[in-house]
Amino acid sequence: MNPLQKFELQMTRRQLLHRGRGCLGAAALASLLSQSRSANAEPASRSSSNPGLPELPHFPPTAKRVIYLFLAGGPSHIDMFDYKPAMEKLHGTELPDSIRNGQRLTGMSSGQKTFPCVSPMFKFKQFGEQGTWINSDLLPHTASIADELTIVRTMNTEAVNHDPAMTYINTGTQQLGRPSMGSWLSYGLGSPNENLPAYVTMISRGAKAGQALFSRLWGSGFLPSQHQGVQFRSGADPVLYLNNPNGIDPETRRQMLDGIAELNATRFSDVGDPEIETRIAQYEMAYRMQTSVPDLMDLSSESEATYELYGEDSRKPGTFAANCIIARRLAERGVAFLQLFHRGWDQHGNLPKELTTNCKSVDQPAVALVKDLKQRGMLEDTVVIFGGEFGRTIYSQGKLTENSHGRDHHGRCFSTWVAGGGFKQGFDYGKTDDYSYNIVEDPVHINDFNATILHALGIDHERFTVKHQGLDAKLTGVEKARVVKELLA
Repeated sequence: MNPLQKFELQMTRRQLLHRGRGCLGAAALASLLSQSRSANAEPASRSSSNPGLPELPHFPPTAKRVIYLFLAGGPSHIDMFDYKPAMEKLHGTELPDSIRNGQRLTGMSSGQKTFPCVSPMFKFKQFGEQGTWINSDLLPHTASIADELTIVRTMNTEAVNHDPAMTYINTGTQQLGRPSMGSWLSYGLGSPNENLPAYVTMISRGAKAGQALFSRLWGSGFLPSQHQGVQFRSGADPVLYLNNPNGIDPETRRQMLDGIAELNATRFSDVGDPEIETRIAQYEMAYRMQTSVPDLMDLSSESEATYELYGEDSRKPGTFAANCIIARRLAERGVAFLQLFHRGWDQHGNLPKELTTNCKSVDQPAVALVKDLKQRGMLEDTVVIFGGEFGRTIYSQGKLTENSHGRDHHGRCFSTWVAGGGFKQGFDYGKTDDYSYNIVEDPVHINDFNATILHALGIDHERFTVKHQGLDAKLTGVEKARVVKELLA
């Protein structure tokens, strides 16, 4: 039986019986409860193993893990990847109503009287065998590996504001409370390393703090809580509350955990809530992480060549570059899903300066990660993703004459690149119009993209479901999603 179905059955039956204990007929209920225990309950265990579902993968995978470099705030695809020579002639002209076509506006644009087009204020060149257009001013390192990348130029989403858009691309729906992609993979594929979680997140910031990131973006939703992402931080306490308090030595902590496990086991035997077993497993994982995490976060063993590869920022804890090195170390240790959030990509004003700062902080480290994985023989079974929740509009916010314009949110089309894990190399997919505003050929909805990532991991997204509130819930949402096989080698 699917573990989630077992969970729901146990919860429904046992909670009903537990509530009925004080009523007339409690003896009969207690007898039924005893039978239920012997038939369904599994003893609480100190093991925190996360083997995943036995039916997965559905077919041979091309990838074992995912490293998602998430640019929170909506990076400007127009200024980074989706170049159109015609934009130079469009600069300063009004965006035609036929192009905007009744687009839903954000609060930042709803009061605008005009929508003047702004061409990129940076240089684009063609790179690689395919002649891929990349902004060589902003992304020189990315340009150097054009032949490694699949660039999807026609990603699209219905969301127009940050929080619902980030929730959508991470969970398959704009509604709150659903499992994130990493949680789905932890639940389905498990983890080969008992000393580390299957899903880890890290956060860094760019030119400004940017949009708030809520922990539900890496939450487990209705899946058991052991599958939620664990946030790693820089500093003395990489994982909150992991270290022993003052006056508590390892032996005392071990005795305390054993005592808590016994109490939880008794409670589990009483009510049969599987989340109690999850809590026991989480305590044990935290105990083992006391040893594994400090060693993982200590980058002193990294070579000078590694620091030179990732850039000078990699020596500074908490930066995107340092997090990229940690991500590679986690991948080496078997962590299946790593998500590096980089904040500050919401440029409604001062775009040229802030976008330059942001690109400088991610360009070299992201490319270094791809190169590092490749030289270690890991890129072929690791999917590296670089992108955000949506793109930006061609029309301006702010004063053009001051070279400090901004761009509004744009979900109709935006760009994401992928490397490794069975994706094509040196491949451009999809086409937008001259305004980089609407898709002309080969749209890729965000749920299509997620279905394709699952496919690379050997998972049929239509069959990877969990019963929830009477529905077969899945990562790729309710609407029909497709695997974009054109992206795969």
